[in-house]
Amino acid sequence: MKRVVAALILREGKLLVCQRTRHQTMPLKWEFPGGKIEEGEQPRDALRRELEEELGIFATIGNEVRRIQHEYPNGGMVELRFFLVTDYQREIENRIFREIQWAEPKDLPQYDFLEADEILVRELAAGQLI
Repeated sequence: MKRVVAALILREGKLLVCQRTRHQTMPLKWEFPGGKIEEGEQPRDALRRELEEELGIFATIGNEVRRIQHEYPNGGMVELRFFLVTDYQREIENRIFREIQWAEPKDLPQYDFLEADEILVRELAAGQLI
């Protein structure tokens, strides 16, 4: 099973959402920034590293707010761990995504999110978790 961490970066009541490029797997889908936990890496350390690589920020990783296991139709299994991030240093810089946007939680269902994120998206839109 692939172990993944992702950040719910919250600023002024909005969440940062990121769109994959055409060249990534599951092209043009929206997601929360983050990535794979490397062998021997702790989840918070992995997320801190990923956010620096993808967005150029030094983030303070908050509480884990949701954990989801998802099986894709091709048989791939993923465990996603979502952490709240409300504090970070440096300006956010889009280093790898096609597009990044700040979105109201209620508007998240309008984005074409990765299948594994859909449960979380519905919960956030309903005012749960954060």
